[in-house]
Amino acid sequence: MKKMFLNTALLLTLSLMLSSCYTMTYNVGEGAKTGMTVTRKNHYLIAGLVPINTADPGQMAGSAKDYTVTIQHSFVDGLISGLTSGFYTPTTVRVTK
Repeated sequence: MKKMFLNTALLLTLSLMLSSCYTMTYNVGEGAKTGMTVTRKNHYLIAGLVPINTADPGQMAGSAKDYTVTIQHSFVDGLISGLTSGFYTPTTVRVTK
């Protein structure tokens, strides 16, 4: 019984250590200038295969011609995805003007 508990704890620890938060960043124009940030969420179902609502970075930037877009699967997003077994998978979109 003790060995099974230790194996389960080791497997859980390894799975948490091997999971990661991904981040994708790209610049439009020359990138962010003023440091003002707008944040929104993308909402997906079935491990990201079915988009429900996605943020439009161009609309989030408004009239700015130079901005930086960061799309991130944060720890909280991963936690929510894990709790729903991947059925609901959010990501965070951050536009810095």
